[in-house]
Amino acid sequence: MGNTSLYMVFLLCLIGGAVAQSASNVRATYHIYNPAQNGWDLNRVSAYCATWDANKPLAWRQQYGWTAFCGPVGPRGQASCGRCLRVTNTYTGAQTTVRIVDQCSNGGLDLEEGVFRRLDTNGRGNAQGHLIVNYQFVNC
Repeated sequence: MGNTSLYMVFLLCLIGGAVAQSASNVRATYHIYNPAQNGWDLNRVSAYCATWDANKPLAWRQQYGWTAFCGPVGPRGQASCGRCLRVTNTYTGAQTTVRIVDQCSNGGLDLEEGVFRRLDTNGRGNAQGHLIVNYQFVNC
């Protein structure tokens, strides 16, 4: 294999790794955005990503539940805004897709309260005040 071929394989591995970013056993808390009551308005809820995403179509803002992202793996700041995660409750296997609209500082995810409830199918997360989840970046 020539140097050019090795470089291409290396580059493809880097791209593949960037696309398939995921983390396991991440702490997920909840945040009360009340998106429906706030008209799905990122400015009204003071979401970090409002600077870039507040003028996206209403259907785009409503398509997925919302989360703040500060997980151990993945893009930070503006680079994470608007991206989607497939989140799985490690205890029950319940899954959902969420859109990153905010950032946080808890080292994991801060799920919109309705999303948290959908994932907390056995009530354990509510009792503990958090869920343990896996997440993977997915296409929206």
